[in-house]
Amino acid sequence: MSQKQAVTRQLKLNYRRSGKKNKAGILDQLVELTGYHRHYAAFKLRQLRIKRKPRLGLRISRPRIYDREVFLALRKIWVIYDGICSKRFIPILAEAVRKLEECGELNLTPEVKAKLLRLSPATMDRMLKPVRKTYQLKGISTTKPGTLLKNQIPIRTFSQWDDKQPGFLEVDLVAHCGDSLRDMFIYSLNLTDVSSGWTEPVAVMGRAEIRVFGGIKTVEARLPFPILGLDSDNDSAFINGELLRYCEAKRITFTRCRPYRKNDQAYVEQKNYSVVRRVIGYARYDTQEQLELINQVYLYLRLYINFCLSVMKLVRKERIGSRVKKWYDEAKTPYRRLLESDTISLKQKQRLKDQYAQINPVKLRKNLNRLLKKLSQTLINERKKNT
Repeated sequence: MSQKQAVTRQLKLNYRRSGKKNKAGILDQLVELTGYHRHYAAFKLRQLRIKRKPRLGLRISRPRIYDREVFLALRKIWVIYDGICSKRFIPILAEAVRKLEECGELNLTPEVKAKLLRLSPATMDRMLKPVRKTYQLKGISTTKPGTLLKNQIPIRTFSQWDDKQPGFLEVDLVAHCGDSLRDMFIYSLNLTDVSSGWTEPVAVMGRAEIRVFGGIKTVEARLPFPILGLDSDNDSAFINGELLRYCEAKRITFTRCRPYRKNDQAYVEQKNYSVVRRVIGYARYDTQEQLELINQVYLYLRLYINFCLSVMKLVRKERIGSRVKKWYDEAKTPYRRLLESDTISLKQKQRLKDQYAQINPVKLRKNLNRLLKKLSQTLINERKKNT
């Protein structure tokens, strides 16, 4: 190998000084002497190593703008706000700082605060890169086909829905069955408003029509706006006479998505993961104690996600060749989107403002963590009983 390298170095000097005709002969000579492939031999002859002059003195770097104090403040707020992505976090950062200062949970110097509010999404991503954690989990689908009532419940069309007006909700069930569908277990009934992103989860035991219907009525009492439309999948838990009669009596537009088309319910499907799965997980829950704990979690979670966490909405998309380019609006919390809506009454908006004034994001997180620890402990206790 050393002999080949020596021959290559010697011929390389001649190769650089020669004209085009002579270079072909030098290349033939190198291939014959070393056994290299002709393309590789040409590559070795073209290689040029330039000896750079040693750098004198120390390299002068730019001063760091966002120091450790800014990083610690950013990390603290980011963790309180569920570690959401920079595109969703930066638009609400000023509001988050103001809210935490009002609650006495944050005390920043004017200098640190000014730097924090100048952060761009890209800078935030770079600063938080060492503390980010990613994971992937998968679940089980438990949707069963509905009855012949599907013929009476129309498939959702654009003419029947006004996505710009709060009150049109997508509804779905999330199974907490673990890795087995045996016996009775808990479901999360999840409803998401298409216009504002307002999401209301509630836990029910089993998928019986009466329990799912009861869960919908519970959510209806909590919503800051009337239900104008419901869109479900073709699950028998929703496609039933009781819910159909209820919607007809209340003049609620009741529609269903096309079979096997999850994109028809893109809003609630996304919330099934970001709201339910990320918090409750994929374990099996099937006791009354766990049902009560999950519903307690949801009482705090609904305030946290609707008043504190921002959402981005797709404005338009355009196909450019094989790629699809998407444009999103500015990230806002569902609470802010409702305040900007013309269809929400001034009285209801004032109720929302009063409710937001009483919210402390840090205390919400602490209560959520406390209840989730209790929920995890029930799983540990069950494992001990079974061993």
